[in-house]
Amino acid sequence: MTLTMAKQYTIGELISLSAGYLESKGCSSARLDAELLLGHVLGLDRLDLYLNFDKPLSSREVDEYRQYIGRRGQRVPLAYLTGQREFYSLPIHVSPDVLIPRPETEFVVDKTLEVLEAGQPANILELGTGSGAIALALACQDPLFRITAVDVSQEALKVAEANAKRLEVDSQVVFLQSDLFENVTGTYRVICSNPPYIKRDELPRLSPEVQTEPALALDGGPDGLEFYRRILGQAASLLEQPGFVVLEIGWDQGPDVRAIGEKSGFTWLETARDYSGKDRVVVFQWA
Repeated sequence: MTLTMAKQYTIGELISLSAGYLESKGCSSARLDAELLLGHVLGLDRLDLYLNFDKPLSSREVDEYRQYIGRRGQRVPLAYLTGQREFYSLPIHVSPDVLIPRPETEFVVDKTLEVLEAGQPANILELGTGSGAIALALACQDPLFRITAVDVSQEALKVAEANAKRLEVDSQVVFLQSDLFENVTGTYRVICSNPPYIKRDELPRLSPEVQTEPALALDGGPDGLEFYRRILGQAASLLEQPGFVVLEIGWDQGPDVRAIGEKSGFTWLETARDYSGKDRVVVFQWA
């Protein structure tokens, strides 16, 4: 983004210029991104930005903002630039080592809570925790929950552990490096996961933003179902009776994942839809 450095820009001018630049680079929410990045640089929320619309900015502030806008124009995800994404009303810190939490993944938390008894202790296993978003959202809902959160990536676990300490729920969550169940012991009332479910040959066609996220967290194998077969093929031996499995799925994978679960001996309870009306979470019971 080219700016005339002799000019003293106001907040409003910078937002307008930056939104136009980001739109030209293919960013779908250009103005919102411009606002959020300027708020990040200045330490202001969106309301404060508009209350100070005519405030001129220093050359240092403009220079810092221009660097952020330049990287966003290169399609680096907004959450990686600000280092944070809200999930279940919690501030989750993220880095390029972890998948950015999506709003639809909140349905995994909702459905897990539905199969648990309120006010009763429960052991929960989350597979592929990434930033820790699901595990930490569950921990924040009930101090009686004890969660084991696993990930194959040590770098992701460092991010998740830091989030747990920041949210002061680290006493409820044990983080474990494991390829799914490999290093897991004990039994659990619920096993939940947002596993990789993108078909491998579709990865190159994803948006530039998504392609910057860890491939390990996206690649679901040739048909996108590899992790469902692995999880549902092994989960029963670690479940209490009754026990439950709650899995996020791709919008077109509901029938296939249901079939995989039933073939493994599970009772299908529900395929829940997300905010767009698309299949998003499958719930199974083991009894």
